[in-house]
Amino acid sequence: MKETKVEATSDILAELVVKGMQEKKASDIVVMNLKSLKNAVSDYFVIASASSDTQLDAIASSIEEEVHKAIGQNPWQTEGRTNKEWVLLDYVDVVAHVFLRDKREFYALEELWGDAKIEHVESV
Repeated sequence: MKETKVEATSDILAELVVKGMQEKKASDIVVMNLKSLKNAVSDYFVIASASSDTQLDAIASSIEEEVHKAIGQNPWQTEGRTNKEWVLLDYVDVVAHVFLRDKREFYALEELWGDAKIEHVESV
């Protein structure tokens, strides 16, 4: 049976990433809408914190599962799985970042893209 991919908008993709994060109890989830920024590398950054390297890995896997289950898409690129401090899942239009808390504070992506529209997602 041939696998079909559904063409998803970046809005839908960002929602799926958030859902994957929530499934594994990620904390401090932030959706940064970069669409209106001139030199933005994607439409959205979705950022979350993990309390351990085990949770970090579980959140990243959950994001991949949610997105693949809903729209049949895999990340174009992934980074950071080996050092387990910051995992990046690049879906081109949406980039998911899962950080250990101290690394998130160190890199401060929310400040770097301060002009973006930022939405804080309630924990479930």
